[in-house]
Amino acid sequence: MRSYENKVELKNEIKKSFEKYITEFDNIPEELKDKRVAEVDRTPAENLAYQVGWTNLLLKWEEDEKNGLEVKTPSDKFKWNQLGELYQWFTETYAHRSLKELKKQLINNIEAIYVMIDAFTEEELFQPHMRKWADEATKTATWEVYKFIHVNTVAPFGTFRTKIRKWKKLQND
Repeated sequence: MRSYENKVELKNEIKKSFEKYITEFDNIPEELKDKRVAEVDRTPAENLAYQVGWTNLLLKWEEDEKNGLEVKTPSDKFKWNQLGELYQWFTETYAHRSLKELKKQLINNIEAIYVMIDAFTEEELFQPHMRKWADEATKTATWEVYKFIHVNTVAPFGTFRTKIRKWKKLQND
């Protein structure tokens, strides 16, 4: 997994990967948001719903811990061995929205993640055992907070950008 020198570098990488990802949706008409194509596992709306879902969870984990609540990762309703069900829940919860609404929500979430990153000290972001939710999410490994941010922003923006580009190429077939 990629490492970062500091929070500025992390934010810059999120910004770069997010801008490439989100602009892929600029020329997809609303009437095609739910169109399925062979070889791509998600529609454009499902693709965005997945990103909205994970970024919402990331923000919720930190907010809940700050408020003294017990944080359940990945969510209150699902365990780590239920990710398929969680992804379905993301689809059911968010994919009915328009692409415009989904994009706006994701942009808002990314802005909130920037604020969250800014609120962390460098130590809180890059040293282990700085957040209970991060420690309890990985029973077999030690993950610093930045790794959770990376795997819920930079990493999927790249992977899902490839998927939406493939969808765009195949949707006319």
